[in-house]
Amino acid sequence: MPKVNVYLPDALAEAVKDTGVPVSAVCQHALELAVRRMTAIREIVSAGPDVDAAALPDSMLVSLTPRAHAVLTDAQQRAHAGGSAEIGTEHMLAGMIAEGRNLALRVLGTLDIEPSQMQRELARRARAGRPARSTAEGTAQSTAEGPAAEAALPPFGAQGAAALELAVSESTGLGNNYIGCEHLLLGLVAEPDGAAGQVLRGLGAELRITRRAVAAALAGYLHLSAQGNAAAAGDSAALAAALDRRLQPIVARLEQLEQRFGGAAQAG
Repeated sequence: MPKVNVYLPDALAEAVKDTGVPVSAVCQHALELAVRRMTAIREIVSAGPDVDAAALPDSMLVSLTPRAHAVLTDAQQRAHAGGSAEIGTEHMLAGMIAEGRNLALRVLGTLDIEPSQMQRELARRARAGRPARSTAEGTAQSTAEGPAAEAALPPFGAQGAAALELAVSESTGLGNNYIGCEHLLLGLVAEPDGAAGQVLRGLGAELRITRRAVAAALAGYLHLSAQGNAAAAGDSAALAAALDRRLQPIVARLEQLEQRFGGAAQAG
């Protein structure tokens, strides 16, 4: 049987040794679930966001939240309406902004990144990358493509697919059993070549600090839900305000640490 090395922090390694946790069995189970989730998300990438989830093997292991599904569906529609041959990360980010009420936008807000900033950057990149085409050329292409092209919805491109796979990895790393907009955000930031990641990182959403902000937001959400207060009961405005209050000092501290260690690394 092939052997895979697993590296643990010293404290965790000692705790595992002391408690006698069956490392091999635990790792095999966790890796099996991770592989199934990645396989399922690749099926979604191949078939499109509106694929029948019930038809996918082990699809329950990669459950998209309604908001995340809405974002991906919107991204596909945007790509189609814009004449794009594939769903890019820019369409995914635009869909996330358009959805308007997801945790990803709340996290970005704590990093002082507003939807209007992202929209401006996406629009600027679209203008810069749009090839010039005459009206005659456009009419000829539309005529040649015909009704069949109207019905064809674009698939995920390489960068969009990579972002989705990274979202699965981020969800697994955070110990979540679903894919939400916050995981899609991390996937977009982590994907190195797509327009969305370049926009987000350019506005200050570096992966480490964004991941920590997402983890803090999820922890705060669970805490508020456990309290059973009005925000967790369905008052979205109260929940957003409460999450902001909890996230702001955490993010401020993270920024201080990033600046300190970043400065030390440059000095070294």
